Amino acid sequence: MSLAIFDLDNTLLAGDSDYLWGQFLCERGIVDAQVYEGENERFYKEYLSGSLDIYAFLAFQLRPLAQYDMATLHDWHAQFMAEKIRPIILPQARALLQKHRAQGDTLLIITATNRFITAPIAAEFGVEQLLATDLELCDGRYTGRVSGTPCFREGKVVRLREWLEQQAISLKGSWFYSDSHNDLPLLQLIDHPVAVDADAILAAHAERHGWPNMSLR
Repeated sequence: MSLAIFDLDNTLLAGDSDYLWGQFLCERGIVDAQVYEGENERFYKEYLSGSLDIYAFLAFQLRPLAQYDMATLHDWHAQFMAEKIRPIILPQARALLQKHRAQGDTLLIITATNRFITAPIAAEFGVEQLLATDLELCDGRYTGRVSGTPCFREGKVVRLREWLEQQAISLKGSWFYSDSHNDLPLLQLIDHPVAVDADAILAAHAERHGWPNMSLR
């Protein structure tokens, strides 16, 4: 029985839920599409290149969440799940999760995308354990600020180590599936790192180090 860890965006999903949430807001007229779409695209390119300032991105992305009550946000999210997320859930991703379940492994999704966006997606996959970027709440509303360490790059390592200590679980025999070179700090700690539909940087690293590079698409 081991820990099986999964990145979410472009790994279990055939797309990026962070980016798609921004598109959803633009399409609904919730944000100024001309301004927001350009910034959303810029930050996504920075993420892909490995130059993303996570705090700058979160300040941008979390602002709309602070402007609306929780009931409205959850209504929007239900529409977002139906329109943007369920169509990009990969059947082979479900099969991979089930394979590890059948082996008795503990399943964990770890993602830089914030918990508001990702908690319902993890539930859709039937994965109870989720490490995501947490959001500050005050009087039942989001403040637009991050709570704790963003779950990104080295922050994933920090958050995972905290969680392992709380759960009294070790990384012995662990697996981690990811598409992104941004996850190299964590992949390098894992007994069984697996590149999944990997970007060029991660694919090259995986080849040099003899890691598997699989596809779920």
